Amino acid sequence: MSNVVPDIELDCVGLYCPMPIARTKEEIENIEKGQVLKVEADDPTAEEDIPRWVKLAGHQLLKFERTGEIMSFWIRRLK
Repeated sequence: MSNVVPDIELDCVGLYCPMPIARTKEEIENIEKGQVLKVEADDPTAEEDIPRWVKLAGHQLLKFERTGEIMSFWIRRLK
């Protein structure tokens, strides 16, 4: 899964809870089932909040990376 190519990217850097989750939810509803959304965030709570939301919403977290303060999440829409 190291070469996951997103269909769309969402920049949530500089946004704080609950905005990264709210924007992720909004954006994932705008893509097709099976497509991948890449979310970048720097809110420390996003590291736990986004994976938790992905699971509860019934989607799939394909990959997580951290580069300094920036966290990147690759999420496949399943529903």
